[in-house]
Amino acid sequence: MSKLDDIVSLCKRRGFVFPGSDVYGGFAGTWDFGPLGVILKKKIMDSWWSFFVEGRDDMYGVDAAILMNPKTWVASGHTATFADPLVECKECKSRFRADKIADGINESVSSEEFWDLHVKCPVCGKENWGPIRKFNMMFLTHVGAVLPEDTGELAEKSIAYLRPETAQGIFTNFKNVVDTFYPSLPFGLAQQGKAFRNEISPRDFILRDRECSQMEIEYFVKPADWEENFEKMRELFHEFLEKEMGLDASLIHELEVPAEDRAHYSKRTIDFMFDYPNGCEELMGLAYRTDFDLSNIARESGKSMEYRDKITGEVFVPHVIEPSIGVERLFLAVLSNAYIEDEVNGEKRTVLKLPENLAPYRFCVSPLLKNKSELVGKAREVYVLLKEKYGNVTWDDSGNIGKRYRKQDEIGTPKCVVIDFDTLEDKSVTVRDRDTTSQVRVKIEEL
Repeated sequence: MSKLDDIVSLCKRRGFVFPGSDVYGGFAGTWDFGPLGVILKKKIMDSWWSFFVEGRDDMYGVDAAILMNPKTWVASGHTATFADPLVECKECKSRFRADKIADGINESVSSEEFWDLHVKCPVCGKENWGPIRKFNMMFLTHVGAVLPEDTGELAEKSIAYLRPETAQGIFTNFKNVVDTFYPSLPFGLAQQGKAFRNEISPRDFILRDRECSQMEIEYFVKPADWEENFEKMRELFHEFLEKEMGLDASLIHELEVPAEDRAHYSKRTIDFMFDYPNGCEELMGLAYRTDFDLSNIARESGKSMEYRDKITGEVFVPHVIEPSIGVERLFLAVLSNAYIEDEVNGEKRTVLKLPENLAPYRFCVSPLLKNKSELVGKAREVYVLLKEKYGNVTWDDSGNIGKRYRKQDEIGTPKCVVIDFDTLEDKSVTVRDRDTTSQVRVKIEEL
């Protein structure tokens, strides 16, 4: 069984991630986060917000609506260009994203190029393909009192989309923030939230799904200063990924995206790639979007997106540096990086060596024996003490102490605190370390 299978199994077994709508047999491309997954996901998002927003003087947060005026997606180019190459097997009618079932091609592949590769259908094994068709990945919906049978102008005017990215909610609020706060350039607007993409072939666990969370920054700069700010943001994200998320630097690779593979709005893009268990995949992107978005908004809305420099009085449309990262992709990178199988005293052990700032629980408190009231009572006192001080503390009195250690290792708890009979005499406890399995005696007041 591959390592990715091991991680998927651990996630369901220990309550990190469940298949979406699992009780009804699932729903492709959707995933639910369980009790431990919610904590880890929130810690990742809070860490990002603290690092890039609260820790800086040049960042402002926004939280835009998921449903936006359809003109948004015309201006951004999504209505015309947000499409993947769809190909259908004529034999079994299965549909796939062409560039994901053949090697050496990209999203702009033609039908002839695909046919020349003689790809066999992953489902039926035949080679009988229809032409490549562009499939727009935005989820279409209708807003207002529209019935399924309605057609014509009424139906057309009701069309809206679930946002495929959080970025446009930032751009549409650029003028609002400038008018209310008038920040000095350079400055950034940050947003975290849901995005929806109707993936043709959702796959690889939470790596490619149809509903995801994004963390994006649009960093507005003077046109002449974009390269300097691009480099600063590149270095910042290495620092965030390696120091805050604890990712091994050797697993992170930069890919300079060639012009033909860049998004329509980008003049330069670096993809931060990560060595996941299933291969090297994109973790996040850093793009120079020029003034593409603000200029298009000005054209579609008829409202100026120009900025007046406070010092020089110069008037111009700012350019934009955009770092964008998917929460689920980062979540899986953190788990993959932390997942270890080792051996302790001749016994196989699975352990998540999560950084302490991300571990769902910082401590697990246990009485050595759960049928001894004096131990349970004292353990409860220690639990309440640590809970009040640290917050993310759990209680476990199931099974023997060895099984408790294995469970806590598997969910990434850095320290286990055990109350035994000596505790009643000397008011000290045993603290066991997750990574080394070493144990030390510590006074309760020193915890």
